[in-house]
Order: sequence, then structure tokens, then C-alpha cells
Amino acid sequence: MTILNTEHSAKLSYLLKHKKQHLLNGGLKGIEKESLRISKEGMISQLVHPIALGAPLTHPHITTDYSEALLEFITPPFAEITDTLDFMHNVHQYVYDHLDDEMLLSASMPCGINGDESIPIAEYGCSNIGKMKNVYRQGLWHRYGRTMQAIAGIHFNYSVPEPLWPVLHEQSNSKKSLTDFISASYFDLIRNFQRQGWIILYLFGASPAICKSFFKSRPHLMAEFDEFDQYTLYHPYATSLRMSDIGYKSKNQANLEIDYNSLSGYVESLSHAIETPYPDYEKIGVKVDGQYKQLNANILQIENEFYSTVRPKQIAKSCEKPTLALKRRGVKYIEIRSLDLDIFNPIGIDESKSRFIEAFLLNCLLHPSSEYIGQEQKINNSNQLAVAHFGRKPDLKLNKDGQHIRLKSWANDILHSMQAVCAILDKNSSDKPYSKALEQQVKVVENPELTPSAKVLQGMRSTQQPFGCFGLKTSERHKQYFKQGALDSRTTQQFDEMATASHSKQRQIEADDTLSFDDFLERYFSHTC
Repeated sequence: MTILNTEHSAKLSYLLKHKKQHLLNGGLKGIEKESLRISKEGMISQLVHPIALGAPLTHPHITTDYSEALLEFITPPFAEITDTLDFMHNVHQYVYDHLDDEMLLSASMPCGINGDESIPIAEYGCSNIGKMKNVYRQGLWHRYGRTMQAIAGIHFNYSVPEPLWPVLHEQSNSKKSLTDFISASYFDLIRNFQRQGWIILYLFGASPAICKSFFKSRPHLMAEFDEFDQYTLYHPYATSLRMSDIGYKSKNQANLEIDYNSLSGYVESLSHAIETPYPDYEKIGVKVDGQYKQLNANILQIENEFYSTVRPKQIAKSCEKPTLALKRRGVKYIEIRSLDLDIFNPIGIDESKSRFIEAFLLNCLLHPSSEYIGQEQKINNSNQLAVAHFGRKPDLKLNKDGQHIRLKSWANDILHSMQAVCAILDKNSSDKPYSKALEQQVKVVENPELTPSAKVLQGMRSTQQPFGCFGLKTSERHKQYFKQGALDSRTTQQFDEMATASHSKQRQIEADDTLSFDDFLERYFSHTC
């Protein structure tokens, strides 16, 4: 096996020298996928979450995100990505077996909405934790509007192989404990991902167009776009408008300075935002006429309100704040949040893309990652916005280390640096799936017409359909795909049992509540819950 490009990675050279490179294999991969329930006419569903799917508060794999109509599917983490994708496929199959006349929108950007009020906020029952989830969403409505919250995406969760950590710890000669070293290394990975993560938008962005109805609650934003047809706005070279400043890159949070140089700095800066009052939100009020309009009037209500492309994660215990879980037990895995739904794939993501992302994340881990200084975070955000809006523009230039460089040139450098990691991950596999996934993206960099965003626009042009109709037609095809399939009886029974158990668990949580909601919130935010 020929290994290339190790000269800039002391970690990779060390693994090869000590014949430990096989430890790169076996990292855990999990996927969370959001999908909007829509009617056969393409409008956002006004129906409650189907009872047959279970209770969204307590079901481990089928829940809701912001809206009652925005389903979220969560796989367990698996070492083999095909197992992750198979589980996601089974969840889709089970859901379609219980959706009746509805279907799942295949696109990230919603179309069948009629202003904020047409988007029903998710309900989670009468328990304190269920009320908290609903009030948090009420707060998002008052702060940002509901429309933005109806956008769907893929979250890719990745945990570095556990046996790799002691070897990297030894290579580093770090005096930190292994737990602290692991957290610091995850933040090294995160910073490198933020520096280079714009390539995810270029390669996999699939939201270059938006229905005009998306702007009904914010019509002033329409002037920023070109008109594709009488129903659709777009940017000719856009890749992922979902990840632009009209999507999940909120202008309200543009001035937040979250520290990514260390776990302690991250927890402290994020906690500060959660505990600091914000005048505009104080005007909204918290509890008005006996009804909660938001959890608090601070810059962030809770950690999840911070819209970032990547998050360090630790599994939180019951009623434990995410920042407290991180502080107590360190980083367990990372969550990548910049993936659009693949509109052409029935489950929104495929094996090749997943393998590329795994290799990319390992590459970010293995290469040097200096701490942020000066304006680097703002430069990273600027690069991402440029790619989101204009990523396929010929000769687009980005800011790399203070120098302007062509996107194509930088992308080729990144892909070239991934060759060694892909070769190692392929092990003795005859079909070399990681290297093939990399080769596929090399072609996409060479020819922007191969990007998903370009294919979406080409599909709209060739069929002479506005974005909404194009998304609806692909959704109908995916529905037919699942309607023609079937789960085996054992898998169906397992999902049936999970649904039944989730309803029982919600009822038990509600029965066990003894605190008032006011007292519950006070204990939660004071870390005594």
C-alpha cells in the first residue's frame, strides 16, 4: 500500500512507524436526519405527530425537531457506516408505513408554508421537561421567527476510535490526563473543521434555490436574490442557502465570541451567553400574563440555540445541561451540522458521502491545529458564507491564512492531503470505498456541474419546474420507493415495541413530576435538577 502526504502530520507518521495505523478504523458514526411532513399537495402538515410512531419526548429514534411537522430520525452509533445507513433506511420504511397520505419533503428548504403561523410548534406533553422543550421553541419563534426553524438538515455524529487515543496521547508527550487530552484533541479537530468545512458546502450543498413563500414573514430579504421564476428565488452559483445568513447562520448571533481553543474556554463562553441578559429579548418578556414566551431573556436560552457548524458533545444525563456534561466528563464525540439533505436520495445521505466525511474528520484530527487568534473565526465564517452564496462561481477566492486563494486550488490541496487517511481506512478492502469516495469528490471539484446544487438547478430547468414543484416531485418518488418496500416482521415488531414503550415512559415522567414548572426551571438553570 502506498502512503502519501504524511509530511505535514506527525501523528500519522507516528502511527505508520509503530504500525498502529489500523487504529484509525472503527470510529462510531451516527446520523440525525430532519424531514418535514407534508401533504400530497406539498403543504406543511397541520396534523399532530402520528401516535403510531411513538412519543417524541421519549422515543430514542423517532422524534420531532422544532415543529410538530418536522420529524427527526436518530440512529444509534455504529462502527460500520453501512449499519448506520441501514438503520436510517429502516426508520424511514417504518415511518412511511404509518404516514397514510402524507410524505417527507426531500429538500432542506421548506416550500409549502404560509407564513410563521402555518408552522405548528412541537408539543411534548404536560411534564416539566416536555413543557420546557415547547417553551424553548416558543422562544425561538419570538426571537427568529418560525420559518427558519422549518429548515431540515443532516447531523453527522462521529466518535474517534477509543483505542487510538492512548497512542496519540503517547505521541504527543502531553502532560494532560488522557481525558483532558481527548477533549483538547477534539477541539483541535473542530478548529480544523471550521477552517476547511466550507468544502462540505461546496461538495454536498443542495439548496441553491428557495421558494418565495419562505420569505412571507421576512419579505425584505427577497431583494438579496435573483429570480429563477415567478415562484423561486436563487443565486446562480449558490451551494447551500440553508447554511447562509438567511438559513441557520443567524445574524442575531454574529457577534457571539465562543472560545474554541479549549474545553474550559468553550464551556465558559457558552455559559456566559446563556446567563447574560439581552435587551431585545427582555422586551419580549419571559412570563407574560401567566404564559411563558421564552425560557429566559438571555443571549441564548440554552446551549442548543447556538447555531454552529460543529459541536463538541457529551451524553447528558437526565436534566443535565450539555455544558455541565462536557465540563464533568469531557468531549465524547462531535456533531457535524452543515449537511443539506441529499434531495436525490430517499434517506437524504449515501455511503460515499458518509465515508468521505469520516476521512475528512480524521484528517482534521491528524493535522496540526493552531489556536485561534485575532479575527480567524470571523474569516472562517466569511469563507463559509461566500461558498454558501457563490461557491460554484468561477475563480471564487477565499481567505486562507490572510492570503486570497482560489477555492478550487484550496479544495484540491485538502483532497490531496486526505489520500493517506483514505488508503489506511480502506485496509485490505478490494473495492477501496474510502479512496473511491475521495476520487468522486476530486471530480466534483474539477467540474462544478457535478455538485448537488448544480444538479438541482439543472433539474429545475430541464423539467421547467419551480423549486417547490421539483422538491415535491422528488418527494413523491421517494414515497413510492418506500411504499413498494417492506420491513421484515421482526424489525416491525421492534419499532412497534419502541413506540409503545415511549408512550408508557412519557406517562411515567408526567406522573412522577412533583415540582411546579417555575421551580423546575429554577433548578435546571441552577444545576440542581
